[in-house]
Amino acid sequence: MAVSAQKIGCGEGVLSAVVNTVLFAVKLRVGMAAGSVAMTADAWHTLSDTLTSVIVIFGFWISGKPGDTKHPFGHGRAELISSLVIAVLLGVVGFDFLKESVLRLRDGRAASFHMIAAVVFAVSVVVKEALAQFSMWAGRKTDSQSLIADGWHHRSDAIASALIVAGGLLGKFFWWIDGVLGAGVSLLILYAAIDILKTAADRLMGEQLTVEDEKTIRETLNKVAPDAANPHHFHMHRYGNHREVTMHVRLDGDMTVREGHAIAATIESEVKRAHGIDLTVHVEPPRQDGNETTADTGADEKK
Repeated sequence: MAVSAQKIGCGEGVLSAVVNTVLFAVKLRVGMAAGSVAMTADAWHTLSDTLTSVIVIFGFWISGKPGDTKHPFGHGRAELISSLVIAVLLGVVGFDFLKESVLRLRDGRAASFHMIAAVVFAVSVVVKEALAQFSMWAGRKTDSQSLIADGWHHRSDAIASALIVAGGLLGKFFWWIDGVLGAGVSLLILYAAIDILKTAADRLMGEQLTVEDEKTIRETLNKVAPDAANPHHFHMHRYGNHREVTMHVRLDGDMTVREGHAIAATIESEVKRAHGIDLTVHVEPPRQDGNETTADTGADEKK
């Protein structure tokens, strides 16, 4: 039996939350003992990953609820809303530690690094990259933006920990290395926040049908309804894994309403069966000028 997207998403969230909580406790202890803003920032970055994993779980729980009278298309966009919350939390954490890093550089404060810290953070690199790979695999499998965002959180934390290891090796030679690495980690967090925010916002505002999806719809149309000509005016609305697509086609103007409806219904049911897309077909008569190669706007011509 295939595992549902909701189970995959919640499973990833629980695993990430547990691992990140353990890593946070270890990193924070080491960072505070070393007096390192870079290590402490990275520890809180890891804790923010725990919080985002909880948000992922909550988002998938809400998105799995069926449609109701207020939300007839379901609750799939709750997963995108959770991505926006994740981005805001990341932005707050990144800005706070960027400010602390700048102050440390201004005041000339150095940190005392120890080899045990380098070992701890080196282990963190491996663990976090493994979580990143798992989260991104789950995101691709379920077409989930929040899981992919969580994966990038893990990867940014792995990169940040790698920078900490470099700082542990170079700190005794350069007093400023902690502040510089702290600023670098902060900018990495801010970049991840902006990227996640942009991607989630694009999907919430609406997006163009992918070339691949349009191709599969056209192929299905040609197979089940060869009388339908010039498919155009594609629009898609995404609600989590649920996709609503509208499309215009041209049919013989002498057809009855019943015949046109039957062809449209056949196209819609076959696309749903073959590709899992809820398609709505708008039927139009042929162009009066006979030039079906001219780009359509979706509106019937009036002469």
